[in-house]
Amino acid sequence: MQFGIFTVGDVTTDPTNNTTPTENERIKAILTIAQKAEEVGLDVFALGEHHNEPFVPSSPTTMLGYVAAKTENLLLSTATTLITTNDPVKIAEDYAMLQHVADGRVDLMMGRGNTGPVYPWFGKDIRQGIPLAIENYALLRRLWDEDVVDWEGQFRTPLQGFTSTPRPLDGVAPFVWHGSIRSPEIAEQAAYYGDGFFANHIFWPKEHFQRLINYYRQRFEFYGHGKADQAYVGLGGQVFMAKNSQDAVNQFRPYFDNAPVYGHGPSLEDFTEQTPLTVGSPQQVIDRTLTFRETFGDYQRQLFLMDHAGLPLKTVLEQLDMLGELVVPTLRKELEAKRPSHVPDGPTHQSEIERMAARQAAKLVAEADDEARSAVAAEATRAGASASPSTHTGAAFGIKGA
Repeated sequence: MQFGIFTVGDVTTDPTNNTTPTENERIKAILTIAQKAEEVGLDVFALGEHHNEPFVPSSPTTMLGYVAAKTENLLLSTATTLITTNDPVKIAEDYAMLQHVADGRVDLMMGRGNTGPVYPWFGKDIRQGIPLAIENYALLRRLWDEDVVDWEGQFRTPLQGFTSTPRPLDGVAPFVWHGSIRSPEIAEQAAYYGDGFFANHIFWPKEHFQRLINYYRQRFEFYGHGKADQAYVGLGGQVFMAKNSQDAVNQFRPYFDNAPVYGHGPSLEDFTEQTPLTVGSPQQVIDRTLTFRETFGDYQRQLFLMDHAGLPLKTVLEQLDMLGELVVPTLRKELEAKRPSHVPDGPTHQSEIERMAARQAAKLVAEADDEARSAVAAEATRAGASASPSTHTGAAFGIKGA
């Protein structure tokens, strides 16, 4: 089980003192937060991709490359990589490069993006979001999996004899999560490729995401990647903690009330009741998070949103201390004790090397079986041509007296 944090990188005014960080201050704060994540023992840091205000992470690989140089064990991921408006060739090359820089500590989460104006900025049409996601990802997989690609599609110029460079580290592409909050087509895509499905359930009730995850699990098994409970599931969440639960509520309320997206909307109490947002003591965070397994089954990755809505850097670092010291160790112990042995751990570069080797071995066995069946069928045909009608079937398989 992997635990970590993700950031959307919003530049938001602190409602308690009316100060707004500069873009430079916010970028440097994100880099500090990422390094703090490793210091407190978390597994994953994930960075969003946005090209519009009030967000700053327009170049995730630049920031993650810096974090790679400053950390040793932290898995570097994205909270969204825009598969719709980015060129698949550029994604293939950027993240293979980051793989090499980070010695394999890289995966990424594909997303369509939900900000309408961004699409035309990159020459795309938001009404084509699903077709773009499907076609672009199909090309991306080929660019990583094949050394030389000939390709033609609807949304970009054709490729002839093209090789993406650098090649993925150790010949193994980064693990991919597909993130969605509403689209069964994306869950289907994740299942088809045997990739992970990430439900960032921070806004909507659990029942909505339960349906998407159950659908993904069923289709993962349908495509032959394993049993439904072996599918790779990741979950989002958001928390704010204090030793005393009422102190947590009092401290977080002004930030919640003025937060981007849901600020000036539902009350904090209603939102915490209807979504996974947990504002309270560390034990309350533990208890709430443990219920996710009951709802969604065993899963591989849990990411928390910790640094949004104008929260000052000092407060975020204090929250990470509590998460790493008081919450995650208990969650690890409890969830690991309940996880069946056949359910995989969270994906890593090494686990992907092993999974690729297993797939190649299974392919060789299947090919050998096909050859054996063909040889048996040929022998049966030859034997049938010379045997009497009453005995040819059994004789072909060496069955005496048949």
